[in-house]
Amino acid sequence: MNLEPLLSDRLAPALEAVAGVWMDPAVRVSPHADFQSGAPLALARTLGRPPRDIAAEVAAKADLDGLAEIAVSGPGFLNLTVSDHFITEALDAMAGDRRLGVPLTGEPRRIVVDYSGPNVAKEMHVGHLRSTIIGDALARILQWQGHEVLRVNHLGDWGTPFGMLIEHLISEGAEGEHSLGDLTAFYRAARAEFEASEEFRTRARLRVVALQSGDPATRVLWRRLVERSEQAFLAVYDRLGVALGPDDFAGESSYQDALADVVSDLDRAGLLVESDGALCAFPAGFTGRDQTPTPLIVRKADGGFGYAATDLAALRHRVRDLGATELLYVVGSPQRAHFQMVFALARAAGWLPESVSAEHIGFGSVLGADGKMLKTRAGETIKLAALLDEAVARASAPEIGLAAIKYADLSGDRRGDYVFDVDRMLASTGNTGPYLQYAYARVRSLFARSDTVPGPVLLDHPAERALGLALLGWEPAVRSAAELREPHRLASYLHDLAATFSSFYERCPVLRAEPAVRASRLTLADLVAHTLHIGMFLLGIPVLEEI
Repeated sequence: MNLEPLLSDRLAPALEAVAGVWMDPAVRVSPHADFQSGAPLALARTLGRPPRDIAAEVAAKADLDGLAEIAVSGPGFLNLTVSDHFITEALDAMAGDRRLGVPLTGEPRRIVVDYSGPNVAKEMHVGHLRSTIIGDALARILQWQGHEVLRVNHLGDWGTPFGMLIEHLISEGAEGEHSLGDLTAFYRAARAEFEASEEFRTRARLRVVALQSGDPATRVLWRRLVERSEQAFLAVYDRLGVALGPDDFAGESSYQDALADVVSDLDRAGLLVESDGALCAFPAGFTGRDQTPTPLIVRKADGGFGYAATDLAALRHRVRDLGATELLYVVGSPQRAHFQMVFALARAAGWLPESVSAEHIGFGSVLGADGKMLKTRAGETIKLAALLDEAVARASAPEIGLAAIKYADLSGDRRGDYVFDVDRMLASTGNTGPYLQYAYARVRSLFARSDTVPGPVLLDHPAERALGLALLGWEPAVRSAAELREPHRLASYLHDLAATFSSFYERCPVLRAEPAVRASRLTLADLVAHTLHIGMFLLGIPVLEEI
């Protein structure tokens, strides 16, 4: 239950009666009371009256009977203290609801969440970690709200890199089966040869033509690369506990047949301009440092198609064929301008109507202890499997290592960078994934040692009241995480709830309390356990019944 709008709705008529116009009471959580409004301060200059006088008049007119007590504090703040009776009623109702007071959405949407997106023939590395974890958490949260979520894993599986790699494999007589690690090494060698040899560059480009024209032998090798890579990606997703499966793969190759049509439609609409042989779009409002319009290259001078064409074809497919009403692209922050231009051009082309929203969900980088991009000592990008191996090897259980990595990624604002520090991540105290796991196991241990049936909630101790209010913050935490696309809001809420329970546990004996109090405290504990369980599931963090 979200108490802020409920209190605001009750306070607004009194504020309007005093101000003469409607005004948002702006009720917020306060360290001095349960909630606080500074509306009288904002009105003081308009009404030409002392803010404390305004606050006192609003308090006298407010109808908060049975919900909260209201008092004037400081220079003119309104402090609101929710009544124990209201809290206990809300908690008892919450205890009887398997969703803990979070209703299914009344307006379900079909939402495409594009995340992870590794490249075929290359091992997943640290650069894929955040997209995979953040995207999975958002997909889980939105689906749990009742939306229809379509997960899409946009693989890089087409273009010049594959002509280069396939030609290298053929020239080396290495067309057989290989591990993804082998293919990564072959790719590096192919890249080096491509940069060093004009003759190899020519052969690689011809191989791209053969791939694109459907040459059977080339397609067989390409398909083998894709299948081997997808198997390796699925193994990583399984280790991560990420809900991406084989049906979610949608490589760049799947849109190739639509690219010429995309260009033709844009050209007919007058949205393309030839520039040095390339066909470019110049969406309004995008300029470089010199204030010249920034081009979005749709077709390159050599006739090939760039990333923009593929992204436009994918967007058109998701709206027109999949019927999506929301598009979320969980891709690193450096790609923000690219996606904004793609969205703007798609709107101009009519492929992205106003009824459909498209949003780039950007995120920062994973840093090393030196504050720079996380790399090996040799300066190479760290493989994702190596990060998982390190965390699991240092943890007492694989699930704890996984919780450490995921929570470290999700607990801060996704837009910021964070330092990959395994020691801090694995700590069983503080703001970490293992702390949540320990907190949940601690709560569940109470029920293993008790045969008392949970009963109606009683609030006889300040710590009980604090825990009750914390539990009622569950619904707004889920909603804000979904609406703002910020999983850290849910992660922070779960940590605060676990910390509040720890304080309650230290101050309020549960199993030694007299029967009615014991039953009440077991209800509070059970609500905490259920909330942590669902919340950790929504973040993709494994739950351990005992540690």
